[in-house]
Amino acid sequence: MMENLKIAVVGIGATGAVVAAALLKQDPETMLVDPRPGLKEEIMKKGITISGELDYQVPVRHFFEHIEDLKDNRPNLVFVSTKTFHLPPVLESLKEIFETGTKIVSTHNGLGTEDVIADVFGQDAAFRMSLNFGVALKGPCEVETAFFNRPNHLGALIPENREMGLEIAGMFTAGGLDTEFVDDIKLYVWKKMIMKCTMASICAITDRTIKDALSFPPTREIADACFEEVLAVAKAKGYDLGEDYLTQALAYLEKVGIHKDSMCFDVANKTRTEIDFLGGKVVEYGRETGVPTPSYSTMANLVKAMEDKYLSR
Repeated sequence: MMENLKIAVVGIGATGAVVAAALLKQDPETMLVDPRPGLKEEIMKKGITISGELDYQVPVRHFFEHIEDLKDNRPNLVFVSTKTFHLPPVLESLKEIFETGTKIVSTHNGLGTEDVIADVFGQDAAFRMSLNFGVALKGPCEVETAFFNRPNHLGALIPENREMGLEIAGMFTAGGLDTEFVDDIKLYVWKKMIMKCTMASICAITDRTIKDALSFPPTREIADACFEEVLAVAKAKGYDLGEDYLTQALAYLEKVGIHKDSMCFDVANKTRTEIDFLGGKVVEYGRETGVPTPSYSTMANLVKAMEDKYLSR
């Protein structure tokens, strides 16, 4: 068990703000890091407000604009809540403050982010959280929670980190963000990401809510083909989710599907999407395991084409 936890959260967008709020409730010394201009001033003055399904109003004592600024504080438990495409540069910066025994937790949406951490710092350093809430920014340090299907799941890549994982999960639960430690976190990531990876690109390209995309026959046909491919890829990676999975997944999507996927907002705001760790990662795993993913490849490539059009301007 880790004594004297020194916690940092990197990336204070909608997800990072919720993660930070729950941690700050338990440990007011938690350090926050985000380079967004003007955020430090705002958050030090107002703290973090979370409303909707979750309810927090917490002050912030320590805010830094760059990871390098943490040098004097040396956190030994770091949560990374950035967009997935920021993960490699964040890990590069963390090399400057990383010490043996430091744990890094990916709270991202996407496949394989925990492996990216393990590739840089070793499996002993890597943890992964699968978050089951939907959030949106209302202001620089204000977040609205649309839903929270308790609990979140947290896991380590090696069994030796189980005790530490239980401690972290307990800290979140005590802070009001129910979290359960699980022995095979990749299973839970697959269970969630099969839905996210499939629907994100379909919703982004058609600008429909998840529910609309599933109830409109042409987009439903694409979704069904994608579900078939991603389930085959998951099975080839050692995760056979069984016959009932899709029925349960679609029932879940019907429930939360009144919202647009976050990738719709990326496209609408002409910002970079997370397609590489969503649909793109399924295609990559498909190639690796010899499972064909024609529908997934098409959808991922269409998102990349849309993204390229506005980013290259």
